Amino acid sequence: MTKPTQDSSQLILALSKGRIFEDTLPLLAAAGIEVLENPETSRKLILATNDPGIRVLIVRASDVPTYVQHGAADFGVAGKDVLLEHGGEGLYQPVDLRIACCRMSVAVNAGFDYENAVRQGARLRVATKFVNTAREHFAKKGVHVDLIKLYGSMELAPLVGLSDAIVDVVSTGGTLRANNLVEVEKIMDISSRLVVNQAALKLKRERLQPIIEAFERAAAADRSKQRG
Repeated sequence: MTKPTQDSSQLILALSKGRIFEDTLPLLAAAGIEVLENPETSRKLILATNDPGIRVLIVRASDVPTYVQHGAADFGVAGKDVLLEHGGEGLYQPVDLRIACCRMSVAVNAGFDYENAVRQGARLRVATKFVNTAREHFAKKGVHVDLIKLYGSMELAPLVGLSDAIVDVVSTGGTLRANNLVEVEKIMDISSRLVVNQAALKLKRERLQPIIEAFERAAAADRSKQRG
């Protein structure tokens, strides 16, 4: 088990810029924590908060579990898509925060008959950065695929003949439509989770537990509001 950050009075939170950061701010506010700088306008990668004992690391979304697992951060917020690719070793995942919600889907060119290709047992070329999730999904369906690992601009792959299909996260579907792609299969719903370094949870429980509970309450209240 990897050690947490050294100073037991200090907590470090790992977040990615963009939607997860914005959606986490109300949860932090519920715990009485305010981030004092905006990562979109600041070049700093370590941001102060109104609590001198809590700092925020700004990292790539795919790196959040790594920073937490290895103790460079005590806790973080990561999407289910990222966590499935990373694996959960060394991570405690106490709360599904139900923020940054989207879905993992298969998409193809508008003119490609995906259902027919699957039915006929065709071997599909699939571009994705979510290789483990894609492999598991197609294996369950009994579909033979060649997976092509990409790190961005997934929508380009079918347009230039690199792949027959893509597996990617979809929110509104606007980017797919703009590139003449259609969503043909939903693999799973995605939301973001609170992840905590397991050693930090033991050694810094007094500091971490109230924050975890505040996040839990805020997420539950938001779910109730949505249902209402």
